[in-house]
Amino acid sequence: MLREVEWQVSPGLTDYRAAEADMMARAEAIAAGAAPERVWLLEHAPLYTAGTSADPAELLEARFPVHRTGRGGRFTYHGPGQRVGYVQLDLGRRGRDVRAFVHGLEAWLIAALADLGVAARAVPGRIGIWTDLGGREAKIGAIGVRVRRWVTMHGFALNVDPELDHFNGIVPCGISDFPVASLRSIGNFATFQALDAALAVRLPDFLSGLSDRVKNNS
Repeated sequence: MLREVEWQVSPGLTDYRAAEADMMARAEAIAAGAAPERVWLLEHAPLYTAGTSADPAELLEARFPVHRTGRGGRFTYHGPGQRVGYVQLDLGRRGRDVRAFVHGLEAWLIAALADLGVAARAVPGRIGIWTDLGGREAKIGAIGVRVRRWVTMHGFALNVDPELDHFNGIVPCGISDFPVASLRSIGNFATFQALDAALAVRLPDFLSGLSDRVKNNS
């Protein structure tokens, strides 16, 4: 059986529908044992995605193409300057615990951001990654996942230096009380390469955390 997690980084802007089709095909192959698990890092052209809980009233202005998608959550934005990560793991052998997977995903991103000097955190009752911006809590990363045949799809989006006003066309993730932040907006000038490197360094901890849960429950 294939075991190693593939680390894939795509340069330039990747078409969203093409990425979604690729992700679906890869999930089927992973479930069949015909392909390794994968972490796929990329960027998209400006667009909005609507998750399974999206409220049409939260699409304030369709400034960019709107894509319906099977991930959980509500409306979110993707665009240049944002690191999107599609995380495709086989939970069939990693504990079959979606909640633990999401919490592990949050911890992975928080640890990687800490390595870049960013104080980020998870907030109970609010999915995503949070930091401080001008004395207020602000969302710097979104999380939305889908699980099919126990293989995870979609994943996260971390704001490095996107056009933050592009978020104004939606109520991001259904949360209107807090602003959206980026690394650049909080004064951190880390590059995509630095973020990717930090994510790669912290990936084994994320994976071992899921494996430890399986051992403890066996």
